[in-house]
Amino acid sequence: MDQHFTYSAPGRTEISGNHTDHQHGCVLAAAVNLETVADVELVAENTITVYSEGYPSFSIDLDDLQAHPEEKNTTIALVRGVAAGFVQRGATLHGFQMRAHSSVLPGSGLSSSAAFEVLIGTIINDLFCDGKFSPIETAQIAQYAENAFFGKPCGLMDQMASSVGGLVFIDFANPAEPVVERIDFDFAATNHALCIIDSGADHADLTDEYGAIPGELAQICQWFGKKTLRQVHQRDFLAAIPDLRGSIPDRAILRAIHVYQENERVRKQVQALKDNDFSTFLRLVTESGKSSWTYLQNIYPAGETELQPVAVALAMCDTLLQGKGAYRVHGGGFAGTVQAFVPFDMLEDFKQNIEAVLGMDSCHVLSIRSEGGIRLE
Repeated sequence: MDQHFTYSAPGRTEISGNHTDHQHGCVLAAAVNLETVADVELVAENTITVYSEGYPSFSIDLDDLQAHPEEKNTTIALVRGVAAGFVQRGATLHGFQMRAHSSVLPGSGLSSSAAFEVLIGTIINDLFCDGKFSPIETAQIAQYAENAFFGKPCGLMDQMASSVGGLVFIDFANPAEPVVERIDFDFAATNHALCIIDSGADHADLTDEYGAIPGELAQICQWFGKKTLRQVHQRDFLAAIPDLRGSIPDRAILRAIHVYQENERVRKQVQALKDNDFSTFLRLVTESGKSSWTYLQNIYPAGETELQPVAVALAMCDTLLQGKGAYRVHGGGFAGTVQAFVPFDMLEDFKQNIEAVLGMDSCHVLSIRSEGGIRLE
């Protein structure tokens, strides 16, 4: 039996549905052609050992798959959590070691953590479970690892896009059984490039900012006696705003308005792509970004006035695109990256001018990858 294998999982780009997944909402996302790859070797020891390029190596004992509080916010927590998730679903694991390298840079907004989680899950599912777990289940296990072991209250969108691959619409009305639809659309034929622009700020120490979004929305849900906004009809929410104000922070109300509008916007974008109406799709992308800026307020950390790199990146996109293409904050926000759809005939000047402000190689031109987590050989 072959003892050596190679696996790959992609980063992801969020097209629309900013911070809606944790409210059981709708998202449009895609896997991209940046990946985390691992060379894997089975070993006799009952451990998983990870050698990751540029980081210290570590091992976990497969007989110890409980969450360790001191491991929160570490990669070791993700590995232990993914392994635990499979065991909880009846899997029997054996030891292996892996040597990983990634083109999905940490803090890039392309979800290097989800790519890594999905990579671990793809390895375990293929080697020890005969591939019986679907890409959706692998994504759910990865999310569990990030929530319960790593300590980040993320939704499921990042892991789902990486695990499923391609361009996907996801409706999380029932997170246990999300509706996942791959959208057949040829972006290469649109004469637009997908650019991810690094603002120069990373996501370090922003867990509280991310956690505040679902935390504030939970206050509204509790007022209605519900768990998520998806369970609260928009009509009832709008009617209740006069009573909510004063007992619920205004920012929470604004963030809820974003979620309701964003869910509807995602559906319109999916329909636009199905109708091959790319101009409407682009308009809705920019609308999504403006909603994130004004209502969701995830462009810079609360109270920050001196350093606003994401806002500068967005302003540059607005200035350079001159009403063409589209642009928006990418992913969780507060730091990291901006996404832009740039007409090919503007791409060279756009990239040059963006990088003059944000630094060399800050503008990455990507493509959408059709595969999710896979074994390469």
